[in-house]
Amino acid sequence: MNEGFDPEEIAELKKECEQEGQNYVIVEDEDGMNDSGEFAHFQFVGKHEGKEVIYDAVMGTLRLNHSSLVFEEAETRMKKAYPNYVEIDKRKPNHKIDEDLELMLEEIIEELEEEEVIKVKEFVEVEPDFEYGIGLDVSLNVEEITHEVITKFINEFNAGTLKLDPTLYSFTSEEE
Repeated sequence: MNEGFDPEEIAELKKECEQEGQNYVIVEDEDGMNDSGEFAHFQFVGKHEGKEVIYDAVMGTLRLNHSSLVFEEAETRMKKAYPNYVEIDKRKPNHKIDEDLELMLEEIIEELEEEEVIKVKEFVEVEPDFEYGIGLDVSLNVEEITHEVITKFINEFNAGTLKLDPTLYSFTSEEE
């Protein structure tokens, strides 16, 4: 049974929200992604098919979404051009970094950004078959994921008034 539909779980989350004085609670993720300001994982109570349910949402900025898609595409191109290239998430702890390949990867990323190969727009993906409640994957065109951004999103989502920007955007990474 999906506990996110359980009235007791829902009542518990409502109580936590009340204690925090907001319409959601932040889920502390192990990887510390919440700390970047470009991402948040939170839960809130909403309705689905007329019944209350817990929504488990991850929200990121469009810039973050864009940079991960650019990075994926760059790694795909690296893999094609250099079959011995090992994607970052597949590397073993003792992986020896090849400086030349890393520079090539950076060049591909810059090229993809300059040519605006990847474009992104705001979206909300609903995952009804989620392990806890209903999953939401959200990407919004904001500089930062703040308390105000989350609160406004939940209010509009629950009221059915959420309007997503259909404009396609492309970003360039800020130089360090």
